[in-house]
Amino acid sequence: MLPKRFLTFQYYKKTALLYCIVSIMVCFLFSYRLNDSVVMDLRMVPFMIGALYLRQGPLLALLIIVFRSFYGIDSGFYFILGFYSFISIITWFISPWFLNLLSIKRILFSTSFTLLFSIINLTIMVVTIPPFRILDIFIALIIVAPIGVAMLSFIIEMIEKNQLLYQQLLKTEKLEAVEQMGAAISHEIRNPLTSAIGFAQLLNEESLESRKRLQYLSIIKGELEAAEQVIKDYLTFSKPQIDTLEKLNVNNELFHILKLMEPLANSYSIKISCKFSSIGYIEGDRQNFHQCFINIIRNVIESLPNGGDILIETEVNKKNIIIYIKDSGLGMSKINIERLGEPHYVTNGKKGTGLGTMVAYSIVRAMKGTIDVKSEVGIGTTYRFSFKRMI
Repeated sequence: MLPKRFLTFQYYKKTALLYCIVSIMVCFLFSYRLNDSVVMDLRMVPFMIGALYLRQGPLLALLIIVFRSFYGIDSGFYFILGFYSFISIITWFISPWFLNLLSIKRILFSTSFTLLFSIINLTIMVVTIPPFRILDIFIALIIVAPIGVAMLSFIIEMIEKNQLLYQQLLKTEKLEAVEQMGAAISHEIRNPLTSAIGFAQLLNEESLESRKRLQYLSIIKGELEAAEQVIKDYLTFSKPQIDTLEKLNVNNELFHILKLMEPLANSYSIKISCKFSSIGYIEGDRQNFHQCFINIIRNVIESLPNGGDILIETEVNKKNIIIYIKDSGLGMSKINIERLGEPHYVTNGKKGTGLGTMVAYSIVRAMKGTIDVKSEVGIGTTYRFSFKRMI
């Protein structure tokens, strides 16, 4: 059983094995002969990596033996046959133990293991190689091969470490998103439920007038509906339901939305102006379309506590219908723009929990549209919505 920290390299086992095979082939292509029976190259490096990290020693040893046979069936061939067969058997048994070592120990062991068999190889070859070529053999076996294995082992371990950190980061971000979502929903639901519970307790008073009783029941109903709306928003974000596809006149729908938002804009001393282009149609769900732009426009209005201007503009081209929502507010930094649509992130001060923006983003994706936000601090923000145009 492989340790979890080393599963990334094993996940790409076939690709890594292919690299080892190709590397061995390249080593043979750029080999050089010391005499009629001795061929020198760097085959030991990819062999050790593949044998220890991939447990493919027998396969790579067979490949080396086959390639060596192309140079002739001589004493050198029989030496390679016995030498690599012996190493492949050893690495086959020790590879599972090797993979359970700590990273630094794997680097040290693979380097030392290569050095050990290089020394054995050198000792055997000294008997058959003329003395004037001993320096070449020493450098190739004792210096180059162990250093090559050490470098590749270090690279593999660094890649594995980076992959592990990346997976941990993703897990942390997912947990943080769940925590933020839970905090947002519990905060939004707790407020109306607390009010509803308070008025429900007041209903227990026997001396309560019927007029006030009806008033309290109306308040409780309103608060429970508010809590229900939060749940609906969350469900819409999780999986927006596009129940019916309709042909929507974008200008008419936006005009209707602006009429609904006019009282809120007036309360914030905000002037909303329109600049609609020629009529264009998209395919979508009317209710979701309204909810999307009501959420966005409400957030824009609430982010302008001191008043200001909002411009709603449409643009029609051959393929798409573009909707712009521009404000004259304080603007946002790049970091703030990147966080738009995250749970519990708001642009309108302490109000809200970010669910509205999340829902809007989710609806646009469900309608196969795109959102692009551009903003400059102190100048304002522009939302750009793009939907496929119906011809």
